[in-house]
Amino acid sequence: MASAYSKALSVSLAMLLSLTPLAVRAADTAAGEDTAENLPAIVVAAATTRTVVDRVIATGTVEPVEEVSVAPLVEGLSIRTLEADIGDSVEAGATLATLNDDALLLQKSQLEAGLAKAQAGLAQTRAQLVEAQATAREAASARDRARSLAKSGTQSQAALDQAVATAEAALARVDSTEQAIAVAEADIRLAEAQIADVDLRLARTIVKSPVAGVVSTRSARIGAIASGAGTPLFTIIRDGALELEADVAEDMILKLAPGQKAKITLAGGAARLSGAIRLVAPTLDAQSRLGRVHIRLDEPARARAGMFASAEIIAEEHEGVVLPLSAVTTARGETLVRQVVDGVVRLIPVETGIQDGQVIEIVSGLAAGDEVVAKAGAYVRDGDRINPVRPEQAAAN
Repeated sequence: MASAYSKALSVSLAMLLSLTPLAVRAADTAAGEDTAENLPAIVVAAATTRTVVDRVIATGTVEPVEEVSVAPLVEGLSIRTLEADIGDSVEAGATLATLNDDALLLQKSQLEAGLAKAQAGLAQTRAQLVEAQATAREAASARDRARSLAKSGTQSQAALDQAVATAEAALARVDSTEQAIAVAEADIRLAEAQIADVDLRLARTIVKSPVAGVVSTRSARIGAIASGAGTPLFTIIRDGALELEADVAEDMILKLAPGQKAKITLAGGAARLSGAIRLVAPTLDAQSRLGRVHIRLDEPARARAGMFASAEIIAEEHEGVVLPLSAVTTARGETLVRQVVDGVVRLIPVETGIQDGQVIEIVSGLAAGDEVVAKAGAYVRDGDRINPVRPEQAAAN
């Protein structure tokens, strides 16, 4: 009886010893699964390579690139006709208006009559010069003969003196006539200059456009007296060119340069236009601390001067490694990310570059493919172990 009991006890003990390793292994596996399940599930994001664009936003008003004022070049004449109106496209040299030229035509007729009279007087004076020169030659011959006769004693001294006086008077008349001719010629040149002046003023009674462009304003009215000192008769936008005069914050103005491309959105989103920076103002407004940038529109016909618009200027564009903006934090003057390597969080410093929307360029510190905690505000510390969850897994859950 005792022997049977001992035998049964031995068998039970042997069976218990054989089952112990299996139970231990099962217990260890269960403990490992519990540990993995207890790690915090944290969404991670991988650094990727893409094109990053540095955009500068500016707002302002559409204005003409250059406006040309057209004023009358002749004072005191009334406007006879108008040949252009607001919105018309005109070529350089096109007639915009004509002025009343009746008074100038009358003045020209009077000057031409005076010129004809002066020319006739000159011809008469030249004839008198010929006569005076002939008389002077005859008087000079008589004087010479009187001198010869006086030397031989056949003629008195009184006769000689008279001959000398006559010759001198004849020469004086020649000089006087030559001076009269010079005066007459000067009068003719004056009359011709006056006529040329009237011709110029007559030509200027046709008011022409100095440049090609679009008429933006017109103050001219038929019958009104044209004056160069008043409001211009017309204002022309040279070549119809428009630009956006926009204001930019002072920390952004140094990024801008002529030639950079821009996308312009008119007020209300009515249209989106393309353009490029024409010039950047060299100074800032002392009160607002804003800088002015001039962006020329590629399609000015789709906009109007005076419209409000905003511009998205592309200051720089290149390939770079980027992370979501939410993955980056700043602490103690350093820019940091929480990199995840084999499920362990490591807090590392990085250097950032361009912020493009919801992503930011990582200049140094990470390479493409490296994973980081997607939200820098997640409650994990340096050295913590986590259960990384990729975005596609988070979306599936």
